[in-house]
Amino acid sequence: MRSLMLAAGLAATLAPPVSAAEFRWASTTDPQTMDPHAVNTAAVLGFLNNVYEGLVRRGKDMAIEPALATAWEPIGEGEGWRFHLREGVTFHDGADFTAEDVIFSYERASSPEADTSSWFAPVAGVTMVDDYTVDILTTAPNPIFPDSIANWMIMDSGWAADNGAERPAKEAENHATLNANGTGAFRVAARQPGLETVLEPFADWWDTAEHNVTRATFTPIQNPATAVAALLSGDIDMINPVPIQDAARLSQSPDVQVIQGIEARVIMLGFAHQAETLKYGADQGAPNPFRDVRVRQALAHAINVPAILQTIMRGNAEPASQLVSPSMRGYSKDLAARPAFDPDAARALLAEAGYPDGFSFGLKCPNDRYLNDESVCQAVVSMLAQIGVEAQLDAMPVRGYWPELREDNFDMFLLGWSPGTFDAEHPIRFLAATPNDEKKLGSWNFGDFSNPRVDELLPLIQSEIDDAKRQAMLDEVAAILQDEAAYVTLYVQPLLWGAASNIALTQRPDNFFILRWVTVN
Repeated sequence: MRSLMLAAGLAATLAPPVSAAEFRWASTTDPQTMDPHAVNTAAVLGFLNNVYEGLVRRGKDMAIEPALATAWEPIGEGEGWRFHLREGVTFHDGADFTAEDVIFSYERASSPEADTSSWFAPVAGVTMVDDYTVDILTTAPNPIFPDSIANWMIMDSGWAADNGAERPAKEAENHATLNANGTGAFRVAARQPGLETVLEPFADWWDTAEHNVTRATFTPIQNPATAVAALLSGDIDMINPVPIQDAARLSQSPDVQVIQGIEARVIMLGFAHQAETLKYGADQGAPNPFRDVRVRQALAHAINVPAILQTIMRGNAEPASQLVSPSMRGYSKDLAARPAFDPDAARALLAEAGYPDGFSFGLKCPNDRYLNDESVCQAVVSMLAQIGVEAQLDAMPVRGYWPELREDNFDMFLLGWSPGTFDAEHPIRFLAATPNDEKKLGSWNFGDFSNPRVDELLPLIQSEIDDAKRQAMLDEVAAILQDEAAYVTLYVQPLLWGAASNIALTQRPDNFFILRWVTVN
């Protein structure tokens, strides 16, 4: 009988290794690039965690543990952190890993061309002490810094230079887009974007392998029904995600297991806060209503989140009131209530803002990135229509979605955010800080939300070591974001994976699929 396993803790871990075997898995989203500094998305970072490594990594329980660094400690009075590097590590091409690669990877990942530059906003510089010791200097005391770099992956400086990939290419291509040379448990053996990526174990990996996989093949399958059929037929060993509507049926099969948990990701709606005019819809060219907080608050009241959770998510998700879920460090417990579903209040706010008859605008949405993303957006369109607001939906594959948002081609958009540090500071830095390339802030703040007090509090939050004082500042920021309706938070996304009954794996709440914990029985 098929089992429905609930991830009660931070990870669901199954059985020990046996004989070696091939493994095939699928997801709706193909990683956009093989470059670990070019695109800061879970689809890219989760995949590349199998190929590249950082100074630190997260274990099965999400705790930080040594990786390319064996130990680290603070320097002086909050001046930064010293990392002691692991000796004897080689990249997949046989080159030695040294401090030079760390320095290079910092310069590359923090460069203006990198999508990861915001990670290094608190960093003043990185210096080499010797071949296996580096100091990362911070602009202020930063007690959570080691947690913040778990997904910063180290590249081989020589390989990058030899192949003209000294800097990442976000929207273009270079050698690192299609090829990889990490230190991780698996190496890229073949890559056909959108079709297939093959990984093979790295024989000279420094760590002890827990897997028994001899060859792993990833295939993007956008159609959920096709993915389910492939799992049931045995053509695929694991799919992520399982369509919510199919979870119960799959759990009845003796050959398949459904692994269920709650992801760290909050799904939300964002606005073009600073745009002068609307760019889409029948009112294209008219003054932008979303500059008025009352309009944003009206939309928050118009969206029936409990109905979305019941009908579309089949009761598998939890409502969200903040940019982080209740399980994250820094969550504001006193601000747990999200705006009530109240169409009358929404209409009153619209009338007060000068829109008694509503308006028309464009809503951008991915159709292959989050669980039921397009269906959720369609529900939002219907709910907004009840208060006289017409949202013209434009749903598209995620590969083209991020470029649209970066080019400001939206009036409102859907976004999911999972904090890489599992701390409330993370989305403030990326989603709420005023965009500033020089300070490496707000790199995913597509709508250009800006609040001086939030900007003032962020560096204080980053440097405060007293938990009570830090939480008070996080509470203040959360209250500002709620009052301003900077985003309309909807729900915390569930995790639903499907695997053949002979597969043992670990499910983490960051939704990263880690191959080194997979065994085929």
